[in-house]
Amino acid sequence: MIFDGVEMRGVAPDDAAGLAEAFVRNRANMAPTEPLRHEAFYTEAGQRERIEQQLQSRDAGLLLPYVFVDLASGAALGTINLGNIQHGPLSSGGLGYWVDEACRGKGLATAAAREVCRIARDELGLHRVEAGTLVDNLASQRVLAKAGFEQYGLAPRYLHINGAWRDHRLFQRILHDHPPADR
Repeated sequence: MIFDGVEMRGVAPDDAAGLAEAFVRNRANMAPTEPLRHEAFYTEAGQRERIEQQLQSRDAGLLLPYVFVDLASGAALGTINLGNIQHGPLSSGGLGYWVDEACRGKGLATAAAREVCRIARDELGLHRVEAGTLVDNLASQRVLAKAGFEQYGLAPRYLHINGAWRDHRLFQRILHDHPPADR
């Protein structure tokens, strides 16, 4: 997918340096919404290891990891993934994303969330995609609403974010009502 000069494509080992730079560049503004990270996370080696783990999960059918890349500069501008992919009666996956501070508010995350939902429905045959946001993360809640997600619950102390267990609003998007695909 290409949106306003940014490409969403599958993550690759060569993205390690660019993602490390992007995480360093966005470290302060992401801190309130992210888990505490070891310093190695912000290095090329740390990102290479993370990408290798993601690709193993992709190959096992559990994760679809994507990166946002500026077409003009080649800079990494964030990621989006569909994880915890399950087929059968649940037929669901979980959406996670972040976008470079310089790109926020321009519709990239919404367009990417819609595209991941399309892939989940048309290519994986999933019934639903879920996502969670911190209770006060109104920007991410707007992204999800624009991408067709509906809030369905509140999870107290759901994830350990920025040093504490934080409540999250839970969202889902129902993709279709067909029976689960045979696998």
